[in-house]
Amino acid sequence: MRPFLSHPFDDDKLKEECGVFGVIGVSDAANFVALGMHALQHRGQEAGGIVSHDPEQGFNSARRFGYVRDNFTDPDTMATLPGALAIGHVRYSTAGSKGATAIRDVQPFFGEFAMGGAAVAHNGNLTNAAALRRELIERGSIFQSSSDSECIIHLMARSIQKNIPERMKDALRRVEGAFSVVAMTRTKLIGVRDPLGVRPLVIGRIGEGWALSSETCGLDIIGAEFIREVEPGEMVVIDETRGIESFHPFERRAARFCIFEHVYFSRPDSILGGRSVYETRRQIGVELAKEAPVDADLVCPVPDSGTPAAIGFSQQSGIPYAMGIIRNQYMGRTFIEPTEQIRNMGVRLKLNVNRALIKGKRVILVDDSVVRGTTSRKIKDMILDAGAAEVHFRIASPPTAWPCFYGVDTPERGKLLAANMSEDEMRDWIGVDSLRFISLDGLYRAVGEAGGRNPNAPRYCDACFSGDYPVAPSDKIEQGFEMKAAE
Repeated sequence: MRPFLSHPFDDDKLKEECGVFGVIGVSDAANFVALGMHALQHRGQEAGGIVSHDPEQGFNSARRFGYVRDNFTDPDTMATLPGALAIGHVRYSTAGSKGATAIRDVQPFFGEFAMGGAAVAHNGNLTNAAALRRELIERGSIFQSSSDSECIIHLMARSIQKNIPERMKDALRRVEGAFSVVAMTRTKLIGVRDPLGVRPLVIGRIGEGWALSSETCGLDIIGAEFIREVEPGEMVVIDETRGIESFHPFERRAARFCIFEHVYFSRPDSILGGRSVYETRRQIGVELAKEAPVDADLVCPVPDSGTPAAIGFSQQSGIPYAMGIIRNQYMGRTFIEPTEQIRNMGVRLKLNVNRALIKGKRVILVDDSVVRGTTSRKIKDMILDAGAAEVHFRIASPPTAWPCFYGVDTPERGKLLAANMSEDEMRDWIGVDSLRFISLDGLYRAVGEAGGRNPNAPRYCDACFSGDYPVAPSDKIEQGFEMKAAE
């Protein structure tokens, strides 16, 4: 069981993918993009970049490590990004040099073509990127980054189509996996979702201009009106004079939106598929209380992502909701040298138990997921140290037993607790009085599927729970990954 104990510090959550944002038809578009990126910061905190276009100065870009607030609020920096058209990207590395990103890996990527320049920002993962990269290099392409997203630029460069949107269609027909793309030319803003619509992308209206965003919360921050989602398999091409043109360049398929966006990734104030993310998470708690009731004195969320589900659990069960764990809102990665002793304190640097509330109580802890289980063990120890009589975990997602290959940084399968243990074994390993996960059917009911999951035609991508991959991860299979055997 060493793989679950050896991971350093408090890195026991699935990492968000990335966030993309674009604006056309507003003065100083880069400032609006920076605001949108700030609203999408939860989707990636490693680095960010903006590309803008001005008719007189052409394309300009700025790419930085760290938070948007630290890099794209300086007037001198923003003055280098003029124009009424800009796109941006916030990154958490899911492919390439994870955790050791070079500045060349930071998006948006830019390419100069015969008909003018274009920049591309991508949220998702290409499951055939390694094969494409080998092919492109053999044909003379020179890659500047380790990112799978750069394949899109090279495929566009090799297309014989006469304009950039058509070249993008050519390129994206060659890739497999998940992609929500925001791109720009000198005059156009482009948004595309893959045929399954795995990752989100929405359209907004701001004055006479337009915006594209990974989530509706990005529209809210700039005062844009939410118009609609980009449909799975749709490309929208927007310019200031003709407005939105819609194309469907891919073979139509049944959509499989990522269900974990509802569980964890998206902000609770966003709207996905016409549903409030907050309300879905609250309903997950309701379903959990129905499926896994337990006698207890308090329902406490593990901050912050467990909060809506804990509220729903409390409302359904009638057990009082309480803030038994308090988050230190000013904690970064770490503010002192992470020695072994400090790494062991990792959770305590971020979370503290409300001892006066917990002592002597039977506590239900509601969390969004269990990945390696290391954080769950530490939180349990903190609750017991504070004098709790009992600790019960209720998890607002099914067991995460399979890695994601569509844009989420997931540990390899051998390091996922649920891939190696039964629910009872996980309970004993974490050391709690009870441990229950919401069922996959219960999760589907919470997102509005009254009959639960249809195994013959599931509406969502739930591969991390079910092992049912809607797109075969060809690169990983080539490296030895074994798909789930047919039942």
